Amino acid sequence: MRIRGLRAAVGALAVLAAMTACSSDPEPTASSPAPVTTPSDTASISASPAPSEDPNLFTSTVAYVKGSSVKVYDKPYGEVVMTLKAKDVLTVPDKTPLVLLAKTVQKDGIEVYLPVRPNGTTGWVEPRDVQLYATDYQLDVFIKDHELVLSKGGEELGRYPIGTGRDELPTPGGVYFIRELLAPPNPKGAYGPYAYGLSGYSPVLDNFKGGDAVIGIHGTNDPSSIGKDVSHGCIRLSNDAITELVETWQLPLGTPVYIHD
Repeated sequence: MRIRGLRAAVGALAVLAAMTACSSDPEPTASSPAPVTTPSDTASISASPAPSEDPNLFTSTVAYVKGSSVKVYDKPYGEVVMTLKAKDVLTVPDKTPLVLLAKTVQKDGIEVYLPVRPNGTTGWVEPRDVQLYATDYQLDVFIKDHELVLSKGGEELGRYPIGTGRDELPTPGGVYFIRELLAPPNPKGAYGPYAYGLSGYSPVLDNFKGGDAVIGIHGTNDPSSIGKDVSHGCIRLSNDAITELVETWQLPLGTPVYIHD
């Protein structure tokens, strides 16, 4: 039976303080966080071994942490390597669920991508500590082509021109996921009406304007920058495009984002 995609509203629309590697403009001030919406059109799935031939080739598994933190292990039944806390990786941890993208699902453990440095870090969490959902949405970012492609179940839904990082401040390639959705207080400002915070970081900046150099996908008040290498590493979309992703497609937290060099 095919697992339905996760079509819920995508967490808190909140403060933009986390989007630190995106613009040379001053950071916007905080906006009021909107309430979190509980997933309403989802399929809950149990932790079980993935079949050798997965009929849902384009379905990804998203792990919602049941609390505000989760212990991460080096392997199933292994040693604890860290405790991942919502307050350390989310802008508004009391309004946004802590969500991780699963890489491997087994009965004895879930291997997840972690929103920590270095980019691509994975670890294992216990099945009892998370609730698993499925999504068949994904974003593919093609840096050289300055293009973002949205697909669902392997079917292309939209193709959007983007701005990317400069040569000296590149947009990093790799596997990431949407960790949070933010709404700037000024929708006509440097970040546009919405910004997705991703699980990755700038490969060359340790911090930016007092915060960690998080990579994001957001709108812009400079449409002429689309199609060019202009940012500090973030991915810029037109305001119409980012609004379509958020309001029309309602991409869920945990949606995988594949950035191709």
